Amino acid sequence: MSNWPLLSVLIWLPIIGGALVLAIRDAQTARWASLGVALLTFALSIPLLTGYDPGIDALQFVETRAWIPAYDIGYNLGVDGIAIALIALTTLVSVLALIGAWSAIDKRVNQYVAAFLILEGVTVGIFAATDAMLFYVFFEAMLIPMFLIIGVWGGPRRIYAALKFFLYTFLGSVLMLVALVYLYLKGGSFQLADLYALQLTATEQTWIFFAFLIAFAVKVPMFPVHTWLPDAHVEAPTAGSVILAAIALKIGGYGFLRFNLPIVPDASMEWAWLVIALSLIAVIYVGLVALVQDDMKKLIAYSSIAHMGFVTLGTFIALWLVREAGNADAARLGLQGAMVQMISHGFVSGAMFSCVGVLYDRMHSRRIADYGGVVNVMPWFATFAMLFFMANAGLPGTSGFAGEFMVIMAAFQRNPWIALGAATTLIIGAAYTLWLYKRIFFGEVANAHVAELKDINGREWLVLGVFAIGVLALGIYPKPLTDLMEPSIAKLAMQIASSKLL
Repeated sequence: MSNWPLLSVLIWLPIIGGALVLAIRDAQTARWASLGVALLTFALSIPLLTGYDPGIDALQFVETRAWIPAYDIGYNLGVDGIAIALIALTTLVSVLALIGAWSAIDKRVNQYVAAFLILEGVTVGIFAATDAMLFYVFFEAMLIPMFLIIGVWGGPRRIYAALKFFLYTFLGSVLMLVALVYLYLKGGSFQLADLYALQLTATEQTWIFFAFLIAFAVKVPMFPVHTWLPDAHVEAPTAGSVILAAIALKIGGYGFLRFNLPIVPDASMEWAWLVIALSLIAVIYVGLVALVQDDMKKLIAYSSIAHMGFVTLGTFIALWLVREAGNADAARLGLQGAMVQMISHGFVSGAMFSCVGVLYDRMHSRRIADYGGVVNVMPWFATFAMLFFMANAGLPGTSGFAGEFMVIMAAFQRNPWIALGAATTLIIGAAYTLWLYKRIFFGEVANAHVAELKDINGREWLVLGVFAIGVLALGIYPKPLTDLMEPSIAKLAMQIASSKLL
């Protein structure tokens, strides 16, 4: 591994770049400067991928520095196959979000793009941190730029949506802090490796499990703490929705893999039925809620909740499989499916919110009833949208099918009825997705405003084209991604197989 502090560069380059962009008063210059920083950050994430050895299950690109020695809090970074995939997704989608919403905001542009850069940096920090308290600091820090993006540049109800987002997430993170402090008092360390080795009683594990569960369930978000997400998406500007759906929601799924399963595996096993039940409710019930929405963004937001239900389902099905049945292969399939679904959802949801942004920039309306016959005036845009909508419905050959299929296969080996419940998303998802596409794109041109629409420009072509490549590549050939994560997934499956009861 290189001695160059690559992870620190990926964290602090966008944060410092964002701070410097604040000093740029000219809007266009601020946009170009922020794009330059985001592109450089993405370029530097490529050596992270190419230099990573997927044959090793240990952390790589490790950085260790003392931060608050009195409490054994360190500035400790490192990545495995799970973290590196999410960091690469973060740096890529950040570039696409900035390009896609290039001219959507015309007030306080320097502050707007600075918030996105800072958000990118702290998100990379969340995925790279190997010290629990450092993770918590980054976890909390990302609330600030996201709160500002929604609350300052959002829609008419932006203050309500921003406060709801902040309060839900902050409540969960306070419980996580209490759990981390207890673990420190118990074991004398905040290092994740030390926490993984710590033995706890059944009661201690249960309390800590629920503290982590609430913190990360809000982030996913899981039913019933999901109600902040539709409001946040509806009010957020387009780029904010793209980042929120494609990246921010993955922090919840990542938290389950990093904290719940390896630190308190016995309590996670005991309460896995609850998480699986809530996941199935998200897949089925929230999918049905999406059917009745009349706002494009709100429908896609509910769709995101349903699809993220597969992440938690695959994660906790894997726990059942390895602990009850001793089936490590099926457990790895569930964990791999959860991770593939997270990356896929990043592409698909980011692309769908970008499509809404394309229409909103032209029509300034998100109401489905205001559209119709768009394919007649925007054929290229309709083609891209068809691909993304099909991926959202789980069409084989797209990324939307790969992760869900792996989770359903793993669930079938535990209980066919669970698999059947999860598979209903292929019906419900197709129903609300295809009906949405029909109402927007097919039929006669709805009105004079739709008739005047122009097809996508070069900038929009670039953004939707990159998303399309990701959706198709991951759907047709997911092996490079699964190979990247396999040693880390196998190590996690071994960790959760062993009891840590005191």
